[in-house]
Amino acid sequence: AMASCGRHSTQAREDEQRRDERGEQHAPAPQSPTVLPPPPPVDYGVFMQGLVQAMQTQAQTQAALQAQLQAQAQAPAPVP
Repeated sequence: AMASCGRHSTQAREDEQRRDERGEQHAPAPQSPTVLPPPPPVDYGVFMQGLVQAMQTQAQTQAALQAQLQAQAQAPAPVP
């Protein structure tokens, strides 16, 4: 009987620890100084390339949209 009681109490403690860990994952404790890991070194060349590519594609889509709008505006309106 004593052994079973001991097992139950240790299981309960483990469950409490698991609950605490889950809670810490949801809300990082403010008192811990190292909440965020140090940022990895960023290769700014690759980063800028991606940024420029994104801007270029955006400009291309905008130009295509403008061309479509201009074509629609230039096209004679269908007379009802």
